[in-house]
Amino acid sequence: MSEAKNLEELKVLAGQVLEALVKMPVKNTATVVGLSGDLGAGKTAFTKCVAEVLGITDVVTSPTFILEKIYTIPEGSIVGERFSKLIHIDAYRLEEGGEMAALGWQALLIDSHNLIFLDWPEQVKSALPDDMIKISFEFVSEEVRRIEGGLI
Repeated sequence: MSEAKNLEELKVLAGQVLEALVKMPVKNTATVVGLSGDLGAGKTAFTKCVAEVLGITDVVTSPTFILEKIYTIPEGSIVGERFSKLIHIDAYRLEEGGEMAALGWQALLIDSHNLIFLDWPEQVKSALPDDMIKISFEFVSEEVRRIEGGLI
């Protein structure tokens, strides 16, 4: 378990998670990281930090209303050639796993170069891979977020 008191500390955690992901055995499916926590707990802020550490220069915003955003990971990033796309999905507005089909979920999952960060995974449990990495965010105060789970 860790606590982040500002974006710089959250960015350090994002870097640690990415380093841990690169050290994991390579698999032939996408890597899915489920981000759980209440509204305002820091899920999107964490994904923004991940994108920044990866060298993505696009503006990263919550995909709440469009559900999915896909970013190209630049060559030479911390993840090397392991991942080429960062996919950020927000399942807050979904009611069950079957709704992930509209996002091309199965096609996203079969590409081992996809790194998928999924907000609100509990909304779509039935569609999630068994090996999803789970990270939970807790709003402690305006200044502090508690983060725990896989790789942290």
